[in-house]
Formats: sequence, C-alpha cells, structure tokens
Amino acid sequence: MYNILTLNKIAKIGLDNLDSAKYTCGDAIEAPDAILVRSASMHEMTLAENTVAIARAGAGVNNIPVADFAEQGVVVFNTPGANANAVKELVICGLLLGSRRVAASYDWAKTLKGNGAEVGKMVEKGKSQFVGPEIKGKTLGVVGMGAIGALVADAANALGMSIVGFDPFLSDTAKAAFEAKGYKITADMNDIYADSDYITLHLPYNDSTKGTINAETIAKMKDGVRIINFARGELVDSDALVAAVEGGKVAAYVTDFPTDAQIGVDGITALPHLGASTPESEDNCAVMAAKEIADYIEKGVIKNSVNYPNAQLADCFTVRTCILHKEDATVAEKAEAAAKAAGATVTSTFTAAKKGMGYTVIDTDKEFDAAVEGAIRVRVIK
Repeated sequence: MYNILTLNKIAKIGLDNLDSAKYTCGDAIEAPDAILVRSASMHEMTLAENTVAIARAGAGVNNIPVADFAEQGVVVFNTPGANANAVKELVICGLLLGSRRVAASYDWAKTLKGNGAEVGKMVEKGKSQFVGPEIKGKTLGVVGMGAIGALVADAANALGMSIVGFDPFLSDTAKAAFEAKGYKITADMNDIYADSDYITLHLPYNDSTKGTINAETIAKMKDGVRIINFARGELVDSDALVAAVEGGKVAAYVTDFPTDAQIGVDGITALPHLGASTPESEDNCAVMAAKEIADYIEKGVIKNSVNYPNAQLADCFTVRTCILHKEDATVAEKAEAAAKAAGATVTSTFTAAKKGMGYTVIDTDKEFDAAVEGAIRVRVIK
C-alpha cells in the first residue's frame, strides 16, 4: 500500500485514478511515498525519507524547492497544458478588459444606483470616459509560445490580431508551423517591444526572467501599449509598471497577480489569480498529476518532471532497479556490472540526464544490490 499526502484539495476525479487497493490518500499522512500539491508552499517542508515523488497539479513550480528535492532523489512533476485552455480564455478576456475599460465602467455604473429615471441620461453623458479600441487589426506580442502562449496566439489571430511571437526554446519545427500560420517569430525581444500594441506574457518565473518588464524595456515599447500578465507577477517590476501606467506610457495593465501598489490604480485591472480556476482545469491537472505519480511509483516511468529526465519505459518487467544520481555516464556501467556480478541477467538499460541530474533504469531477471558509487537513491520495483 502506498501513502499519498495531499497538501491542497485535489479534485476527486484525480484521486479516483489512484487504485484504492494500492493507494491511501489524505491530508494527514505523516510519512508519504508521494505528495500531491497545488499552491501550498513546500520551501520550509522537510520530506520523509521514503518520499520519492511530488506532483504539482498545475504548471508553475515556484512553490516547490525543485533543485533541493532533486539532490534528495525526489522527482518533481508538473502538469503542463492541463490548464492551458482555462488560462487562454482568461487571457482573451484580459485583452478585452484592457481595451474597453470594462472593469472601470462597471464600477462607475454601480455609482448610479438610486438615481431612478435619470440613470439612462447619466449613462449617455458619462460613457465617453470609457472609450477604448478594438483588438481587431492590432498586433499582439506573445512572449513564450508554449502550451498556453500558442493557444492565446491562435485565439487572438482568429479575432483578427496579427501575432509576433518570442520563445528562445522553440524548435525549428514549431517555428515553421507558426510561420505557416502567418505569425512573425522573432529571436529578439526588441521586436516584441517595437511591433506590439498588446503584449502578453507566457514564460516561467526564474532568475533570468524576473523583472522582464521593467523601466528599460517599457521605454522600448509603443506609447499606449497594453500589457497582459497571466503568467507570474514577478515577471513585471511593479513600481516601474505603476509609474508607466500613471505616466501614460502604458495604457492598460491586466494581471492575475496584483500587488498592493497596483490595486486601485486607474488603468490597472487586477484579478485574484483566476487563470486556472475552472472545474475543468482542476480536474485535468488532478488527473494528470495522479497518473504521473502512479506511473513513477509502479513502473519507474517519468513524464513531465522538472528536475529529472523523462523516461518512457516498457510496461513489462520482472525486476526494475531505478537509480537517481548526479549526471554521470559511468553510473549505468557500474549498475550493469553490479547486476552481472550478482548473477542477474540484464534485459534492458535506460539512462538519461537533465539539469545535472541523472536517471538510470536496469531491468533484470532478479534483484541485485545497485547502491553503486554516485547513487542518490535506489528504488527496486517488482
């Protein structure tokens, strides 16, 4: 029986994918084999020695000390694409909110309460203050052309917008596919700033992307640019952004990650992190996260890990030995030698590395001692 700790409420449809004959799930398990989490912070958390995996029901993993857990031989998964449609829909909403001053006009209309028959006249007199442009015919700069960015680009293009995309990790095949749709794909962020009437952010938050939008980059943008941020708040220098909105350089900023300084500023629409807050998204993320956990625990398969290499392995095996280690090509050789020395027949070997961490899997006909030099954690599945 495997014990799975849930740090947040995980959709039942996801937990139902974990066979109750094999798994016990709950929020009070003290020594879990794996952990399912959504937004709870794990940075101050000490893991049990038997915890081998963590699955984040969502794409971002800023709430998880990924590198630290990798050093402990703990595989961290996320669920890329599972909430992509939900975020895409809200980004399109954000484009319209940032254009037509919908939120401000809604707040103003509420102040008319109590004026009886005069409301109609007051509406006609006051509506001019909320005039805003159509998005059709405008250029949208998409920073990050992954699962969400690609969907946003397609939806915005269908609404009549021209697309300029930036993504340094885009494959040649993906780049060609986007260009076949008429999108301009650039390797220079300055093209995004120069060409875009609207800019939408879809990149991860890390040391290299922190403050991507700042005073210097804002200065390179068109006057009256509108910025949409449903990725991570830290991608934007809040003080610089507020100053740009108040000074008129940025016509509108729509964000899912408000700061205290941004709240109440005219031209800024701040939403309370609603991007993935749909029942469909929560279900999709939970199902994917549960499957990732089960595949890894039962078969050693790794898919969508952020700190170890993916490993698509055969379903059938007699004994599977999984070794997590620092990147070192000799680990596989040492493990095979140990298996043969123990009289075990090696039927298959897999080894790969990612971000300095390695994963080696040896299938044999019987168990052997695989605690070879360099191993961080060894798991035997039978």
